[in-house]
Parts: sequence; structure tokens; C-alpha cells
Amino acid sequence: MSRKSARRSAPLLAVLLAPLPALAAAGDGGGTWLDLRYRHERVDQSGFERDAVADTLRVRVGAHSAAWHGWSALAEADAVLALDGSRHNDTRNGRRGYPVIADPAGAGINQALLRHATATTTATLGRQRINLDNQRFVGGSAWRQNEQTFDGVYLQLAASPRVALDYAWVGGFDTVFGPSDSPTSTRANPSDSGGDSHLLRAALELAPQAKLVAYHYRVELDDMAVTATAPLGTLDSRTSGLRLEGRRGPWSYAAEYARQRELAGNPWRLHSRYALAELGYAFDGGLVLKAGLESLGGGQGEGNRAFQTPLATRHAFQGWADVFLTTPAQGVDDRYAGVAAPLAGGSLQAWYHDFVPERGGGRYGRELDLSWTHPVPGVKGLAGLLKLARYRSDDAARTVDTAKVWLQLQYSY
Repeated sequence: MSRKSARRSAPLLAVLLAPLPALAAAGDGGGTWLDLRYRHERVDQSGFERDAVADTLRVRVGAHSAAWHGWSALAEADAVLALDGSRHNDTRNGRRGYPVIADPAGAGINQALLRHATATTTATLGRQRINLDNQRFVGGSAWRQNEQTFDGVYLQLAASPRVALDYAWVGGFDTVFGPSDSPTSTRANPSDSGGDSHLLRAALELAPQAKLVAYHYRVELDDMAVTATAPLGTLDSRTSGLRLEGRRGPWSYAAEYARQRELAGNPWRLHSRYALAELGYAFDGGLVLKAGLESLGGGQGEGNRAFQTPLATRHAFQGWADVFLTTPAQGVDDRYAGVAAPLAGGSLQAWYHDFVPERGGGRYGRELDLSWTHPVPGVKGLAGLLKLARYRSDDAARTVDTAKVWLQLQYSY
């Protein structure tokens, strides 16, 4: 482990952990948890003479109180320790001769919240996870060692057995690039951002296995821009859309459409669309096939005015190589197919993606993703993961060849 990282992270983590036993003991029903996640990541990317290699350990601890007249509290702290911080660019260490592996070392509060719940309503105040639907627009991005969490108020109402309403006001959020900034930080990757975002969602159950969701997300981020050189405010947007998802027998389906426009204060005019069509089939024995098309529209005018999703769990979409975390100015159409199946006591996934610009013609490239997870025998709560992503570019002026490998062990108690 990097001695400098250990000296910086360990004392802060100790301070953060101090109040957790008292919180867990606050009434019968309180509890604590521990999560340890070791990850080895290697990135081979065109344009760099050396591969990036990172070994990191995330330590996460938390506690929640028992409910008292509907009230409860929760606190969670974590630290990312760089076991070898010299052979990758973590976006903070200034090692630009290596590809990016965005897991900066440090410690901080991941969640700290007060919650009140009744049979039909839940209100949560503080720093918290907010995961809406499939997390394409709002999610915790839990894949990275630093999780994305939100500061604000989240209200959930079960208006009827078939209707659910959600509203969240977000005054700021901690990004995956946290927990702190450095001289190498940019307006495209700050550790956190203030703002005044409003997230409104309504879900209607059309049938026992069919749901229609309408949403309107007004995202205002004070300290971020779509790229490192773009003006602040260029991610401020209002997005309205509809999502239909469900199952019928062995078939599953999802269809979605949304429009994105600028908010007042954004120096750029935005006008782009989002569309999704996906179909799946589940065989006896656990084998599942899926195929679909996801389109994020390009924009018109100077700079990158394409459809963006800055609050999303972006790693889960458009390939695990993370080539399209920021939608290119010409937009992107992702034509994909995949399979999930049980294998040797674990779970296998395989996905193929074909990427083309949404406007302007040409091609970006292709990607193959594979993963296999398996519980470690004899150790309850311990699981291993092997994961690979290989992107091959068809246009070196717009994207570059990228290959990534992950080996991971995670223990949850």
C-alpha cells in the first residue's frame, strides 16, 4: 500500500467510524455492516506506451438505528486505499502518462441521513443513495470504488396500490472522482458539485408485470461542465420522458423516449433526444437472451451539445470499457445483444456492442464484454469477479482501442 495514502486515509476513517457504535445501539433493531472490496484493474489503451495498473481496497462501514415512531437514522463511511498508486492516472495524482483508472484514494462520509417512513410515504433527508428505475438517468454508479451519493431530500409516496410518486431535491452530489480535488482536477471531473436539481417521477402499474413511468428531471450543477474546456453550466438541462417495461411469459421488454433541453443559465442551447428499445427471452434453467438499441442524440452548434446523463450509473450502459461515459457531440447509437447464464456455480454475462454516431454518418467501433461472478466456497459473504472489456475502434480520430481487465474480491458482512 502507498504509505502516503495510508497515512492520509486511516486517521480520517477512524474519526468517521467513532459515532457508528452509538448509532447502531440506538434502540433494538439497529445494526452495523462491513464491506471490503479489493480490486485489481488493468487498462491497455492506444496512445499510451504503458498500461495502467491499479490495486485498490475499499473499506466501507455503516450503522443504522432502530425505527422509533417511524423515524430512523443511518451513517456510512468509506475509504479507498491505493495499494499501488504509481502506475495509473486516478485523475488526482497527475500521472498523465498512464490511462485513467478513476479510483482516487481518500476517505469520507458516503451516507448520513434521517428517514421517516409510514405505510404509504417515506421521506429521507441528508446524504443518500438515489437509484431511479434502471439508473440510466439517476443512480449511485456503485461500480467505482468511490460511490456517487446525493445531498438533499427524497420523498416517496405510494398514492395507491398501482401508482407511485417520487420527488427529490438535490442540492449537491459527490461524484465517483471523490473524495477530494487536486490541481489536476477539471470541471469535467470534480469530486462534488453543488446545484439545485429537481427529480420528479410517477410510475403506474398497468398490469401485474407491466409498468409505465413518466419523469421530468431538472439538473443544475454549479461546478461541472460537459468537458474540461466547456463553460460551466453546460450540463444544466431539463429532461422529460416516458418508459414502458414489463414481462409476458418468458418475454421481457422495455421501450423509452425522452427529450433534453437546456435550463436557464446554460450558455448553450440543447435539443436532443433519447430512445431505447429492448427485448429479452428467458429459457428454463436460467439462460436469458437480450438485444436492443439505445440512442443518445447528438447536438447542433459549437461544443458538445449531445444528450448527457451526468447523474447516471453510466458504467452499466454502452459497454464496460467506458468509452462513451460522455456522449460524443455527434451522439451515439448502441446496437447490443447479450446473454446471462448460470455457469459452474456462478453467473456468466457476455455482451456485444456495435457503436455508430447518431448523426453525421460513419462508425465508432465494436466492443465485447465478459464477466463471471462466483461465491468463494467456505466463506459466507465473500464473492469473486473476473471481468473483461475489449473495445476496437473503427475511427481513430474519434475513439481509441481500449482493453480492460478486472479481478475482484468482495466481502460483505
